[in-house]
This record gives sequence, structure tokens and C-alpha cells, in this order.
Amino acid sequence: MMGQDDSAGADPQPTIQELEQQAAKDKEALDKLLVAYQAQEADISEMKAQVETLNRELIDKETEKEGINNLLSNLRRQKDEMEVDLAKANTKIPYLESKLDKTEELLEREKARLGQVLTVAEEIDESNQAAQSELAARDDWYVQHMQLFEDLNEAIQTRHDMIDRAIATAKEIHSKQESFQAQKQAVIEEIKEMSPDDEEQESEDSASENE
Repeated sequence: MMGQDDSAGADPQPTIQELEQQAAKDKEALDKLLVAYQAQEADISEMKAQVETLNRELIDKETEKEGINNLLSNLRRQKDEMEVDLAKANTKIPYLESKLDKTEELLEREKARLGQVLTVAEEIDESNQAAQSELAARDDWYVQHMQLFEDLNEAIQTRHDMIDRAIATAKEIHSKQESFQAQKQAVIEEIKEMSPDDEEQESEDSASENE
């Protein structure tokens, strides 16, 4: 009986505290995973914004390239026209040669400018392709690991539910133990408070029964 009383009166508070601490640690780990996931989402949004910016810049460069091509076409047409005028007006050859030289100089500058524009356009296109590849790799990574995150979240939630049930059961056992101890103490006090007359009467009755 003494061993059962000691076991029934054991304090479950350390166990409850340990379960609550473990639950707090699990919640903290889940919060860290959530923060990391949100950080990755922010990185993806930033990369998408950068890709959109590069696409707009590429469109602008293509528009500028088209304008330069139109300008070159116009310059070539002007050159052809001047060559026709040169053939028709030999008296204006010195003037036309001077104008032709200026036109060719302008053409060379425009060609150089076009080369720079094409170089920049190629660099932008390479950067755009690299960004799209990186974005696709990130998307593939998230698709591959999304189920893992969901399973982990579900497992942690299940663990929390189990801990909550264990804590509730421990508290219920503790409450029953306290109630039992109180009832036992009440019986002991009732026995102690019995009057001497009752004890004497019980002694006489016991003696009569023995006779």
C-alpha cells in the first residue's frame, strides 16, 4: 500500500514542463522553416522583377536598334541618290565628294554605335537567359521539395496534438491524485476525530463478542 501511495502521489509537473519545452522547440523550428520559405519566395519575386526589367530594357534596345537600322537605310539611300547626282552633274563633283565624305563618316559613326548597341543587346540577352535559367531551377527546386515541407508541417502539427493530449492526460491524472489524497486525508481526520466514548463502546462490544 505504501508503494502505491508514493506512485500515485508522484508530481507529474516535470514531465508536463518537459513536454511544453519540447512543444516550444518544435514551434520555433517550424517558425524558422517558415521564415526561410518566405525568404525564398521574396528572392523569387525579386528575380522575376529583375527579369521583367531586363525584358523591358531589351525591348528598348531592340527599338533603338530598329531606329538605327532605319537611319542606316536612309543614309544608304541618300548615298545612292548622291552617287546618281554625281554621275549627272560632273561640275558638282568636288561638292558631292565632300558631302559623300561627311556621309561616310556619319555612316561609320552609326555603324560603330550600332555595334555597341548590338553588344549591349547580346549581353542583356545572355543575362536574361541566365536569370530565366536560375528562376526555372528555383521553381523546380520548390516543386520537388514542396511536398516535403507540407509533410514536415503535418508531422509537427501531429506531434503538437500528441503533446497536447499527453499534457491534458497528465493534468487529469494529477487532478485525480489530488482528489484521492484529499479523500484519504478526510477519512484519516474523521478517524482521528472519533470520540473516546465511541472508542470505549466499540471496546465493550468487542469484548462481548469475544465472550
